[in-house]
Amino acid sequence: MALETPNHTQTVAGWAAYNSSGKIAPYIFKRRENGVNDVTIKVMYCGICHTDLHHVKNDWGITMYPVVPGHEITGVITKVGSNVTNFKVKDRVGVGCLAASCLECEFCKNSQENYCDQIQFTYNGIFWDGSITYGGYSKMLVADHRYVVHMPDNLPMDAAAPLLCAGITVYSPMKDSQLLESPGKKVGIVGLGGLGHVAVKMAKAFGHHVTVISTSPSKEQEARQRLGADGFIVSTNAEQMQRGKRTLDVILDTVSAKHSLGLILELLKVNGTLVVVGAPERPIDLPSFPLIFGKRAVKGSMTGGMKETQEMMDVCGKHNITCDVELIKPDQINEALERLARNDVRYRFVIDIAGRSKL
Repeated sequence: MALETPNHTQTVAGWAAYNSSGKIAPYIFKRRENGVNDVTIKVMYCGICHTDLHHVKNDWGITMYPVVPGHEITGVITKVGSNVTNFKVKDRVGVGCLAASCLECEFCKNSQENYCDQIQFTYNGIFWDGSITYGGYSKMLVADHRYVVHMPDNLPMDAAAPLLCAGITVYSPMKDSQLLESPGKKVGIVGLGGLGHVAVKMAKAFGHHVTVISTSPSKEQEARQRLGADGFIVSTNAEQMQRGKRTLDVILDTVSAKHSLGLILELLKVNGTLVVVGAPERPIDLPSFPLIFGKRAVKGSMTGGMKETQEMMDVCGKHNITCDVELIKPDQINEALERLARNDVRYRFVIDIAGRSKL
């Protein structure tokens, strides 16, 4: 493992956390030369994911400092390698969570690279050459073309950036639950944050009855009127939770804070499925009785493979699905991270890396 290799000759300006204080500061580093399978991308925008917050503070005990976060990256290609045929200079592209995988296992061969046991991420990972990966809080990125997707022309690059993580994170379990081809289901979304608001938009676009489950009564009007939710349950209201018992076919739990799944499971019909996509730093509580007495299933889901990510972007282009974002400048990253820790954002911060108007 090395910060850089002799092939890292391109000097790049970025922003990094140097220690577990989580404070972001300017950072000058080097990226590799554009290889035969690579594309070089001028970064235009980068979303701020809750995972970034966990990494800069080393909440999971795996951070390699200095860490340059960012895996919701949109930009424009400035160079392509000789083996690259599906991208060209000036293409609008996106890079999400994945930087490398083994390319040989059953998951890589079945376009489920995200489940490869040698997966390396866009930041805080170890690339094939042994160098540490740095993310999208930077002016430029070199990426293997197999982990890059095309951006639909009709989607603005700032509001589409969080789709590279938040979007695919909720799209993949929806597809896995057959929600794309079978409209009319009763779908619950737990949490109305960065993931949750996109999940509501997607589920509605796919023709489902959508209920938001939240601890915040103040979010009901926005959930219904702005995002189009059909129902709203305050999870701390015993009467509302009782009325909601056995009414939902599928629930996506997007909450990243520790919580119990017991009462949420009771909202599922018999044979219903709860999919956990949030990543709390501490174990969540899972009582056995709601599982047993409802023949219910709990499963997890993590982002998606590259084929599925491109499919998700195309579907969002077709339905004009974007994220509700608050655009910030790089010198506002620390303030944004502090606000994100307090859930004070509607619904995703996006850094204007290039400092220019929308594309």
